[in-house]
Amino acid sequence: MFDDFFIRALIAGLGIALVTGPLGCFVVWRRLSYFGDTLAHSALLGVTLAYSFELNIALSVFIISSLIALILIQLQKKTNLPGDALLGLLAHSSLAVGLVVIGFLTFIRFDIMGLLFGDILAVTTDDLLIIWTGGAVILLVLKLIWKPLFASTVNYELAEAEGLNPDRAKAIFTILMAAVIAISIKMVGLLLITGMLIIPAAMARNISNSPQKMVLFSIIGGLLSVLLGLFSSLEFNTSSGPSIIMAALVLFILSLLNIKQSIKLKN
Repeated sequence: MFDDFFIRALIAGLGIALVTGPLGCFVVWRRLSYFGDTLAHSALLGVTLAYSFELNIALSVFIISSLIALILIQLQKKTNLPGDALLGLLAHSSLAVGLVVIGFLTFIRFDIMGLLFGDILAVTTDDLLIIWTGGAVILLVLKLIWKPLFASTVNYELAEAEGLNPDRAKAIFTILMAAVIAISIKMVGLLLITGMLIIPAAMARNISNSPQKMVLFSIIGGLLSVLLGLFSSLEFNTSSGPSIIMAALVLFILSLLNIKQSIKLKN
């Protein structure tokens, strides 16, 4: 039978996949992949502050990532800079501040590789509680804002005209993004969390003909990525986080074959 740490890793990974599937679809639909990277980079600052003040890492990352997201919204309203420039500014600035703070914390030993690429095999029972409780709250809130968020994704002006308050839905969505990064950081790390959001959703888009199917296939793709990644990590003694992303990439490549086959049938 499998060791307890592997069972906990499986439960944690499956919980994250259930959450990143629906959120990842909106990331793809709204072209927010760089936004996800920005929040992931800011998470390093959250981790360093957690160590500095002995806070819960997930809570600290959520607070810092949420602040960065809200700052971005305000900057978009008050400056004429394009969105990608603002995202780059915040991403690299928060990352630099986090690294500088690490330099001052000489009395604390940091597992840099663990922060960057995650260590899902090290999750604890408390981590599982955070992942599944936080994930349930994220999915519940996403369900509540689904209509205005989806409507504004399709046509912002029409959603605004219908009184769906797309700006509020967008602000809540950014907070949900911060939350999913907070609960996922220990699993796949700073550099790979965006991949968990984007790759299963991109795979699902290749084989879906409706938004509902895309969400479903994105969740299934995420679940399969976790299972294949963890078991291949166990078999070949590779890093768990990168193995999960690698499995997601393989599924994406297979979805491209489906597109190619569809084109042939049409011709």
